[in-house]
Amino acid sequence: MNKKNAAKLSIMSNTTLIIFKLLAGISMNSISVISEGIHSSIDLIASLIAFISIKKSSKKEDEDHPFGHGKYENVSGFVEAILILFAAFLIIYEAGKKLFENTAVDNINSGLYVMLISSLINFFISMALFKSAKKTNSIALEADAAHLLTDVFTSLGVFVGLILLKITHIKLLDSIAALTVALLIIKTSIDLIKKSVKDLVDSSLDNIDIEKIVNVLKEYPKVKSYHKLRTRKSGTTREIDIHIQVINTDSLTETHNICSSIEKEIGSIFPDSYIVIHPEPYEMK
Repeated sequence: MNKKNAAKLSIMSNTTLIIFKLLAGISMNSISVISEGIHSSIDLIASLIAFISIKKSSKKEDEDHPFGHGKYENVSGFVEAILILFAAFLIIYEAGKKLFENTAVDNINSGLYVMLISSLINFFISMALFKSAKKTNSIALEADAAHLLTDVFTSLGVFVGLILLKITHIKLLDSIAALTVALLIIKTSIDLIKKSVKDLVDSSLDNIDIEKIVNVLKEYPKVKSYHKLRTRKSGTTREIDIHIQVINTDSLTETHNICSSIEKEIGSIFPDSYIVIHPEPYEMK
């Protein structure tokens, strides 16, 4: 499944679940079920943002964006995380109000069915999105998948809360379930904010990726050393800039061929990457 189709699938599933959750929550007078509807509503907005960012980031580089449009996905991931955080605080507010209201929750069975079906649907779709995100290295899809996986656990939490409410008739459990949902959402949003900001501020690639680059250089006996290795990530694209010191060659053609070979090998490990290699003569000390 490509990135655009995965994003469309997320939009359709979120739209369907919002309708069922909100209808069930309003008919039941249940803040925990309504909070799940609010969560899915924010997820729908996030899915729309992800879809737009994926379309934008897939455009080729142009005069105004010589390194492509990959950062749109990083911005999308950050905005989605902020939206999820907003949803969590909205749920906390509504749950807090509900604690002081003397209203009963009705028709609990409807909520149980909706929450269970919602969990199953979101689980399978989130797994599909994670698979596509890993394949395409898309942070926008990964953020969307994380939202839906959070929905799985929060829906199950509400499901358990409604079962306990049905057994014990303690109305406080409805608000407690909603607050639990909110706390799980806050954790997910903070994790996504950290990940998206890391690329927005041009942090270097992780140590595993750096090691892969260095291992390629070690395959070339005439590359004596390297320095000024600078890396960053822009959407799905990795940008790599490195200075290498070459020994035992006075031929510009041979040096050029070494650099081209290194670029090709690194490019095979990191497709769609921008690689700049600066060759220098190695000075004996």
